[in-house]
Amino acid sequence: MELIFLGTSSAMPSNYRNHSAIALKAFGEIMLFDCGEGTQRQMSRAKLSPMKVDKIFLTHFHGDHFLGLPGIIQSMAFRGRKKPLHIFGPEGLSKLIENIKNMGYFALSFEIHAHELKNGVALEEEDYIVTCCNTEHSVPNVSYCITEKRAPKFLREKAVACGVKPGPDFGKLQRGISVKVGDVTVNPDQVLGKERKGIKIVYSGDTRPCDQMVEFAKDANLLIHESTFDSKNEMKANETGHSTAAEAAEIARRSGVQKLILTHISTRYKDASTLESEAVSVFKNSVLADDFMSFEVKRDGRN
Repeated sequence: MELIFLGTSSAMPSNYRNHSAIALKAFGEIMLFDCGEGTQRQMSRAKLSPMKVDKIFLTHFHGDHFLGLPGIIQSMAFRGRKKPLHIFGPEGLSKLIENIKNMGYFALSFEIHAHELKNGVALEEEDYIVTCCNTEHSVPNVSYCITEKRAPKFLREKAVACGVKPGPDFGKLQRGISVKVGDVTVNPDQVLGKERKGIKIVYSGDTRPCDQMVEFAKDANLLIHESTFDSKNEMKANETGHSTAAEAAEIARRSGVQKLILTHISTRYKDASTLESEAVSVFKNSVLADDFMSFEVKRDGRN
């Protein structure tokens, strides 16, 4: 799984940071998490085609997280897109999409499906599942968790001992389908090992530090958490529904995640190294995201 940080600024874009957007390349597709103003230009610079995006996940409806959506939709239509586009977000998403459809003059050439979310499963596919959690911001905000589904290890020796010959029956058993060996039925649980943990990535959107995020991010390979301010501006963070870098790091520490990436940086910080330093002092494996930073998430080898 590869993450490309297309925008890492909060509220306003700067010469160094664009509005919030993260591309996830995984499972043979590209998914977008948030879509701030200028996202399609950032995608062009990162050599990512919006036409390959079928799913967009919005955390909330502050402009710096969704105002890139009208432009991407109109560009997709201009280029003759036919595949449906699925957009996920908090309550109010359907009305937002209808407004975008009626914005200006353009011919929409594809269907847009709006999925309004509450706590729970947002999307389940063969290879992965996306869940969401309501967190604490000045407006409704949902955080997202992407978890890889990983099949149990196939125990070849046990299958052979049961009389199963290498070939199509091996594949059936790996997919959870029983097979016949003469008059005997061999069930998958006879030849499969324990459940294996897949990669888990959590993205906070905008939020104050909260207990539900600690539980939501538990044991994740990667937590991407907003860190709008440094500790000197903790009061401002509290007033505006945001987190400091140190608070984000404390969430990472309590959650037992492997790595923390800080994003959503206030434009007051031309040099944001102070935010990274604060986070590292609380949770060592912390790093500050920059626009166009790429990060590959790998399995930790424990399962």
